[in-house]
Amino acid sequence: MNPAIDFLQSAPVVSPSDPEPLREAVERAKTLVDKILRDVSIVHSATVTMEGLTLDSAHPTNLQMMVTSLGIPPAPVLKPLSEHFTLDVCVSRMSSGILLYQRLLGVLSDRVSGLSDLQADLRDLQTHVATVREVAQLRDPELDENQNQRPDLASRLHGNYKVQIATHLTLTHLRSFCHDLIRSLRGVGIYKPRPAGTD
Repeated sequence: MNPAIDFLQSAPVVSPSDPEPLREAVERAKTLVDKILRDVSIVHSATVTMEGLTLDSAHPTNLQMMVTSLGIPPAPVLKPLSEHFTLDVCVSRMSSGILLYQRLLGVLSDRVSGLSDLQADLRDLQTHVATVREVAQLRDPELDENQNQRPDLASRLHGNYKVQIATHLTLTHLRSFCHDLIRSLRGVGIYKPRPAGTD
């Protein structure tokens, strides 16, 4: 039998002490996040036409208040890996954040055209993150009950002004989350688990 075919068919469990499969999975995820970051700028230019709303413009206080008014939840916080912020927690929060933006874009896509490609990329990114979890032999995340709920945004999108603001804020926050994802993925890519039995 061809050794390569035999290897693929046997699908051995990868030891987390072997960093290569994990690095490969992380690199695939990072490549897609880079693409999403580029596309966010393009999508924002195409969908947010209200004067003064750019990705790099400072948010005035009234715009920050709209985040609460529109019911746009914050993304999960991503931190450098540590004893208190484990790889398990980090990857689970990545997955939760991606799911959040999939759902927000899903709500907005009922009112705004041009968001479907970003949604598709986020679905693919979720798959890549699931691969990272599998390769690193992490447990499946325990989803917060609120993550099963559709964001309460649709009922608050009264008029084009709020649709424009919600689209702007969602894309701005998505871009920020993607920058956090890149930093976290870099940390995951060089992650070296401590040998069993060590303090």
